[in-house]
Amino acid sequence: MTDRTEPRLPAAGDPRTALRPHAEEQYADELALLVASDDRPRPPGWRLSPHAVVTYLLGDGAKITPKYVGPRRLMEVAVSTLVTDRALLLLGVPGTAKTWVSEHLAAAVSGNSTQLVQGTAGTTEEAIRYGWNYARLLAEGPSEAALTASPVMRAMETGTIARVEELTRMPSDVQDALITILSEKTLPVPELNTEVQARRGFNLIATANDRDRGVNELSSALRRRFNTVVLPMPASADDEVEIVARRVAQLGRSLDLPEVPAALEEIRRVVTIFRELRNGMTEDGRTKLKSPTGTLSTAEAISVITSGMALAAHFGDGRLHPSDVAAGLVGAVVKDPVSDTVVWREYLETVVRERTDWRDFYRAARDA
Repeated sequence: MTDRTEPRLPAAGDPRTALRPHAEEQYADELALLVASDDRPRPPGWRLSPHAVVTYLLGDGAKITPKYVGPRRLMEVAVSTLVTDRALLLLGVPGTAKTWVSEHLAAAVSGNSTQLVQGTAGTTEEAIRYGWNYARLLAEGPSEAALTASPVMRAMETGTIARVEELTRMPSDVQDALITILSEKTLPVPELNTEVQARRGFNLIATANDRDRGVNELSSALRRRFNTVVLPMPASADDEVEIVARRVAQLGRSLDLPEVPAALEEIRRVVTIFRELRNGMTEDGRTKLKSPTGTLSTAEAISVITSGMALAAHFGDGRLHPSDVAAGLVGAVVKDPVSDTVVWREYLETVVRERTDWRDFYRAARDA
């Protein structure tokens, strides 16, 4: 019998097996390169200087790839905020890369983007402050061994960046649990008659939007603890096409999708449709349009193209055609089956139908 050696699988937790590695793992080589070449002053607890953090985010045109496409000044303000004792609030409509920027900021500053609290309507105060191992609490009473640290508490203890996603989805009383932490840089633990004081390097990045349903306004007291940076939608069609193309390529590699050539034409078409419907006007300014109820964000455009690539690769001829993106595009536009269907059909008949080079797409969209 032939002796066969089974291939060894990567260990659990290996970044190679992760569907989406953390930023500090995915871009470890770039971060190491910046650490080695960074000769500027670094704030206490920071792995990189503020200037190098901005370079990491925006790229250097050579070995450092851009993570964010947008105004440099916005990133400089965001990074400068983290140097001070003010927390950073990234505000914007869905799809403006708030979470993406938050993760990469934490990775560049602390080398760890995983100190994360996900805000939902069911998030409790324990997720912000601390909880308890109730078996030990009942057996031993309050003790350090029975205490369960939250991501924010761990960030305070280690002098790193904590992240709070979708802050405005949390109930208002849970949001306000951050006030003492942000103003005093202290987390009281009255059950143990002690407190956790933040080490140098600690700060907090929160993301929020006020566009979706189910959001809770921040109290004025909490807002004063943040410096707010509003992330806009991409300023130009070319910027948005670049963002979508870059992210689609990254997702294709991480999902092991077969390479689909000549996708740029369809990317530009999807971006054009999204921008025109968002703005309520065609690009040439000649035709006013109704806008659908959805946000039609850049993130949704990325999803439409990625889904189309999967269709083309596995069920098509390996090239991205209008029929591959049409169904996903209709699903992205038509969120309300009554009002959005009217908007979409009107757009097809008054705009798409009149563009001679879009006739294949018009037929595919009608069929979809």
